[in-house]
Amino acid sequence: MAGEGVKLLGYWASPFSLRVHWALKLKGIEYDYQEEHLPNKSLLLLQYNPVHKKIPVLVHNGKPIAESLVILEYIDETWKQNPLLPEDPYERAKARFWAKFIDDKCVPGIFGTFSKVGEEQQKIAKEARENLKLLERELDKKHFFADTKIGFIDVASAWIICWAQIVEEIVDIKLIDADEMPSLVAWFENVLEAAPVLKECTPPKDKLLEHNKGFHKMLVASASP
Repeated sequence: MAGEGVKLLGYWASPFSLRVHWALKLKGIEYDYQEEHLPNKSLLLLQYNPVHKKIPVLVHNGKPIAESLVILEYIDETWKQNPLLPEDPYERAKARFWAKFIDDKCVPGIFGTFSKVGEEQQKIAKEARENLKLLERELDKKHFFADTKIGFIDVASAWIICWAQIVEEIVDIKLIDADEMPSLVAWFENVLEAAPVLKECTPPKDKLLEHNKGFHKMLVASASP
């Protein structure tokens, strides 16, 4: 399907850009992609997102939309094929709740485990594990949060499993235990296997690992007295 003048400004290693790639791919929308070379932000990015000055930004017929979860809802409302959000209002509300829970609780916990050290890191990692256990209970042995097909939460958040595993390897702290959270462990791969088009636009894990090793060294160095 023609993208009607659709452009995505993103960064290859950003999971927030990835969720927009995934939504566009599932919808079959053709789009142009502009890679941002962070932290040297392009004039186009600053023009289209003057408030937060960050990726991703979706531009549709010259109109910019910022914030990745907002972008996902815009995509779902604009292109009706392969809907991400369920029709039932209660189920839609639940999907929005869990996507926000992941962004507000799980993502900061994983990043805090990645970026902090010592007692603070251990405390954040413990909180992250507790929040991930809540997610495990909600997934409850299903392949996807939408049960039988990929839906809004899967597109918005399945990447956190890959990212958590990368953080585990870099900082040597366990976040997702395979015995306690088997559904979460399988979630990311279930999504990729169900939709090969998503796998095609997902960066290889080894490349992400090397990138984040370098990022972690930079963070630790900047935090050292």
